[in-house]
Amino acid sequence: MEQGNQTMVTFFIIKGISDIPELKAPLFLLVLLIYLFTIGGNITILLLVCLHHRLPTPMYFFLVNLSMIDMCSTTVSLHKILLIGLTGNHNISYLSCIAQIYFFGRFVSDELLLLTAMGYDRYVAICSPLRYTVIMNHRTCTLLASVCWALGFVEIIPYAGLVTYFSCYRSNIVNHFFCDLVPVIKLSCSNTSALTLFIIEGAVLMALVPFLLTVLSYIFIITTILRIRSSIGRRKAFYTCSSHLTVVILLHTTLVFQYLRPISADSLEYMDSVDYTKLFSLFNTALLPILNPLIYSFKNKDVKSAFKRQLRYLEYFHAHTICKQKSDSTFN
Repeated sequence: MEQGNQTMVTFFIIKGISDIPELKAPLFLLVLLIYLFTIGGNITILLLVCLHHRLPTPMYFFLVNLSMIDMCSTTVSLHKILLIGLTGNHNISYLSCIAQIYFFGRFVSDELLLLTAMGYDRYVAICSPLRYTVIMNHRTCTLLASVCWALGFVEIIPYAGLVTYFSCYRSNIVNHFFCDLVPVIKLSCSNTSALTLFIIEGAVLMALVPFLLTVLSYIFIITTILRIRSSIGRRKAFYTCSSHLTVVILLHTTLVFQYLRPISADSLEYMDSVDYTKLFSLFNTALLPILNPLIYSFKNKDVKSAFKRQLRYLEYFHAHTICKQKSDSTFN
């Protein structure tokens, strides 16, 4: 339905990652592998934290929430491109598109807020180590996580609501691999100035405020670390924050290139090159959720230790099962 007339739409057509036929199969396999690794890696983190009593500390409580958000976000953003690869059907209903916009936005918001809460956790751990267990008790952690989930739920409602307010579209072909907010509103022939203001305000509310709070936490953290006289102590203190800091930098950098590129005269002309932003979207929606468990596992001794213990337990259980089967067969 690519036409110049203004018309209502009942469905959208997801263009996908690439129009080159030869790349469709390799890209589908790549996205499928990314999705399976993302789900597998984050489920591994969930199981390790739940099965090992030494891990359920505030840091790992937040890491479990982060893994859940990553799995949900990846499923929301990649499920359609996987279905396209399996069925060849690029159509998505209007309501499904709006739902995808909402849920992807809310999970990104959840992750930004949760990383801010994790920054506060690191601040307490470094700056007030003697009071850490008192301040970051189970009630505080549950409250912080609940606030993150609740704010993420509320913050995106105005954007999804304004998209449903649009009465017509110039085209129903979304030049993206999922229904993201900006590519969809660029198709509208309605007045999008109100939504443009909401995008700017939302960028401040959802990204800049959490980022500034995280930066504030790290200003106190770095100040405290520099006061430590021992070089070993300084390295150890910084090491406990390095995983979280790496994830924060990667996520915010990707979002800046994806959504906050310079705005030109046309209110939404800054997203004209949506093909260019697909790279950042793919990194944000597919690769970051893989990197999160890898970063936290490779840079954390507790997670690596728990993973090795679990492997030894599985080897022991497997060997015990084989011995029992042999014993039973001999007895029979």
